[in-house]
Amino acid sequence: MGLSVGIVGLPNVGKSTTFNALTKAQNAESANYPFCTIEPNKAIVPVPDKRLGELAKIVAPNKIQYSTIEFVDIAGLVKGASKGEGLGNKFLSNIREAEMILHIVRCFDDENITHVEGGVDPVRDIEIINTELILADIEQLNKKIERLGREAKANAKGAKESLELANALLSHLNESKSASSFEGKDSEIYKALNKELRLLSAKDVIYGVNVDEDGIAEDNAYVKAVREYAAASNHEVIKLCAKIEEELVGLSDEEAHELLSSLGADESGLEKIIRTSFSKLNLISYFTAGVVEVRAWTITSGWKAPKAASVIHNDFERGFIRAEVISYDDYISCGGENAAKEAGKMRLEGKEYVVQDGDVMHFRFNV
Repeated sequence: MGLSVGIVGLPNVGKSTTFNALTKAQNAESANYPFCTIEPNKAIVPVPDKRLGELAKIVAPNKIQYSTIEFVDIAGLVKGASKGEGLGNKFLSNIREAEMILHIVRCFDDENITHVEGGVDPVRDIEIINTELILADIEQLNKKIERLGREAKANAKGAKESLELANALLSHLNESKSASSFEGKDSEIYKALNKELRLLSAKDVIYGVNVDEDGIAEDNAYVKAVREYAAASNHEVIKLCAKIEEELVGLSDEEAHELLSSLGADESGLEKIIRTSFSKLNLISYFTAGVVEVRAWTITSGWKAPKAASVIHNDFERGFIRAEVISYDDYISCGGENAAKEAGKMRLEGKEYVVQDGDVMHFRFNV
């Protein structure tokens, strides 16, 4: 799908440790000093989905293929990043390429881990990053306003209206407010502007609050402060302990569950982050189930059957005839495709069918 989540935060908050655990491959250097990550690390991460395991119990395939999502580990930002401090311009451009942001925030004390600001204060840390994103957007928008001003003087079509909205957005940003809270964000002019500029402060954000072992079971004061801050802007907060998540790498499901339970957690924080990111990118999965493989296919919510078929092969969309569809629940309750057919649970759907999350599908097409 070409959609990615950029992992951001101040130096030494646990970004690279989180990335290592996310990818189950410790290929992002973690070190106790700023800027240990210079080039963004990219990795394709499987999206946890228990439904695939249930389908596999019935079909007994040779392999299981999950939906995936891309995470990008971006080097730590600092104050002045929008002005180039700490290689900031390069890192901000990496964020611009991402569709959404996972903002890792340190929420624990440890005198052995240096904090670039001299002490732990998660809300201050969030505001430092947010300010740099807004300042970078202001710089981009000023350049665009200059161009729109020239176009408006030349009576270019739509330039006057675009200039008016751009100036309103600039005033909004200059009040230290993010583009995501701009009142005019639903207008077509704004959408076109954002598509061109890829405004950093317009991106959806998940706050990943990184705690120590003592903070897993119950929220500490730092986490509570972040939850209160995030609630005001309607952003999601997911708690994790990056150190523990890294320890989970290589453990069996049973061992991982036992470790998490001993710490008072019912699920890995990173699994929650992956699933939530997938959902916030407006992505869903449909399934194909055969002896060769049980597979999840990633599509954007709202796609119709021919477009959904194209992720398997473009020919499927061009030559689409119909789709054979069984809902996941019906497939499981009936115990497989043949029994679902006999029970009348298989549907034949045409070109206007909007694919639903969890549909088990076969496509008929002309070559």
